Amino acid sequence: MSERVYGIKTSIRLDYTFAAGRAQSRFYSAIAEGRIVGQRCPECAKVYVPPRGSCPTCGVATDEEVRVSGRGTVTSFCIVNIPFAGQAVRVPYVSASILLDGADIAFLHLVLGCEASEVRMGMRVRAAWKPREQWWTSLENIDHFEPTGEPDAPFESYAHHL
Repeated sequence: MSERVYGIKTSIRLDYTFAAGRAQSRFYSAIAEGRIVGQRCPECAKVYVPPRGSCPTCGVATDEEVRVSGRGTVTSFCIVNIPFAGQAVRVPYVSASILLDGADIAFLHLVLGCEASEVRMGMRVRAAWKPREQWWTSLENIDHFEPTGEPDAPFESYAHHL
């Protein structure tokens, strides 16, 4: 009789190709030019960054492209203290939801340029772009976000986006 196997440890590799649709293709093309764009819903007027091609609330197509700021507000965050294999950033570091000025939904990015313990909800941040010669069609063109030094945004200014 053979022994039961409850698990194994092995290396795994997953190759995949991401096929961006029209909305995301325009977004990544803009990022490659140093611009951040979203799309506005024609019914509720919310601006989605990155754009999805349709409004998740109203279910209608979003075609109007809107340029948004590289500045925004931290709406929530997590301090990462546990290292893992292949990690590009030294712990501790902050992964945060950032609501860009002009957008209606936050997206996830790193906050660096200060101690992790200094990051807080309402903190104003700005995009820190990599050198232009390193740009391509990737959100990685924005290396991280860093504090602007502006006063914190009041909770009421971003609470309805949470």
